[in-house]
Amino acid sequence: MASQVAKSLVKAARPNSTVKFNTACRALSVGAALQQKKSLQDRTGKNVVLVDGVRTPFLVSFTDYAKMMPHELARHSLLGLLQKTGIPKEVVDYIVYGTVIQEVKTSNIGREAALAAGFSDRTPAHTVTMACISSNQAITTGIGMIAAGAYDVIVAGGVEFMSDVPIRHSRKMRSLLLRLNRAKTPAQRLSLLASIRPDFFAPELPAVAEFSSGETMGHSADRLAAAFGASREEQDQYALRSHTLAHQAQQNGYFTDLIPVKVEGKDGVVDKDNGIRVSTPEQLAKLRPAFIKPHGSVTAANASFLTDGASACLVMSEAKAKELGLKPKAYLRDFTYVAQDPVDQLLLGPAYGIPKVLDKAGLKLSDIDTWEIHEAFAGQILANLKALDSDWFAQKYLGRQSKVGSPDLDKWNKWGGSLSIGHPFAATGVRLAMHTAHRLVREDGQFGLISACAAGGQGVAMLLERHPDAKHD
Repeated sequence: MASQVAKSLVKAARPNSTVKFNTACRALSVGAALQQKKSLQDRTGKNVVLVDGVRTPFLVSFTDYAKMMPHELARHSLLGLLQKTGIPKEVVDYIVYGTVIQEVKTSNIGREAALAAGFSDRTPAHTVTMACISSNQAITTGIGMIAAGAYDVIVAGGVEFMSDVPIRHSRKMRSLLLRLNRAKTPAQRLSLLASIRPDFFAPELPAVAEFSSGETMGHSADRLAAAFGASREEQDQYALRSHTLAHQAQQNGYFTDLIPVKVEGKDGVVDKDNGIRVSTPEQLAKLRPAFIKPHGSVTAANASFLTDGASACLVMSEAKAKELGLKPKAYLRDFTYVAQDPVDQLLLGPAYGIPKVLDKAGLKLSDIDTWEIHEAFAGQILANLKALDSDWFAQKYLGRQSKVGSPDLDKWNKWGGSLSIGHPFAATGVRLAMHTAHRLVREDGQFGLISACAAGGQGVAMLLERHPDAKHD
């Protein structure tokens, strides 16, 4: 299995110069191809559709966005969505927005971003958080609101801003400062100040670590890769594949979900992702382990990097889209959330979510035309692939008689993924959805599957179906 996966990854990363994309022929074949396959059942009664979506360029943290605030970046995504779709702000009934590392001044960042973008103060908005699947949660919350008949038009999205995260005083210092604020006399204040000790000044730094176990995600990824026999070479090959495919997609102009951002004090505009770097196997092999030293296999190159970015998408019923004269990209057909052991199976959300959502929809692996799977770590991706292709895993953990199988890697993250494009925690879900919708058009597909792991040992899997009115940008 290990060698098969490695060979497939290398093959997928190698550009084929003999194959030309023939737009005219593909366009002619779309109608017939979609009619041949059975459409998925609508579970909502509303035929909920993904009309369109946008994202800011995903930037390595501490680069061009460094002096902004998160709600400002989110504002750009909301304004970009309005500009791309052409809908007036007044049409939007509700905004659901995700974030993970919250700026304390804007705890309900969905509301603050909406106000900053000029939405009516009568448009309600709330913020969700579910780690790396926060904007997936925003989208599915919107689906639920539409299905319940509460609202017709939802904007869903997410933002992450790792260039400036809250750093707290120690609990001892926080306690002292709160008591100092309540002190009534100068003597009481002096007495409290005299109680300060050097360890009071040690700050509490945020970490990408599990509260329940105290383990960092990178350490967990290293253990997971070892448990499933994903070698350092395999992980580096997968990372190289991700960057190579992302670079090709960027050069081909496929990232049409991107909107330019004007950053104050910077010349020109930010108009592309800046973390895509095609390296060589030899260069990757030189890097040292980042978490388990000296024998670990996860490095800075085969792990996703800290990223700033925001995204937003427009979700509504198909009837509402037709009423507004909009041409949706895809139907949002089904979804499921999963949860498992956050210690030893922290990053196995796709291995649990993929078979569950396929079974719900009555589909097989071979029915999926595009796979968009979040790449937290190359080792995490390989572990999930090997879990899906394992009879032992299926029988012990999934309650199945035999393995789920191996997805077609020629259809897997063909435009790169989080390892290369970047991973602003709460913004990635919308990127996955839009890359799925756009790939279904460009590749003449019908069904696309999204899946991602998340902190806390959770995960999501979603099914999208190409809308017959969809056209690539």
